[in-house]
Amino acid sequence: MWQELIVTLIVIAALLQACRKWLPAALRQRMVYALSKKGFDQDRLAKLFKVQSDCGSGCGSCGSCDTTPAPIDTSNDGGATRRVIMLNVQR
Repeated sequence: MWQELIVTLIVIAALLQACRKWLPAALRQRMVYALSKKGFDQDRLAKLFKVQSDCGSGCGSCGSCDTTPAPIDTSNDGGATRRVIMLNVQR
């Protein structure tokens, strides 16, 4: 009886480690979302599966909506304030 319980716990731990390491991030996010709908804590699951918690819900927890963009320097003092790097995409 105890041996079966210990083996089951070891197999679950190994499965969790494999999911954390080798599953794509999009699939891990879907798993976190599905488990959070079942009543589990989304923040803990996101930390466990090494993904960020859902930022699309408008909760404001990630802080991405709170930051304001940096002002653009429009003064023409002769010196370049920004450097533009051109990328050539080859397909």
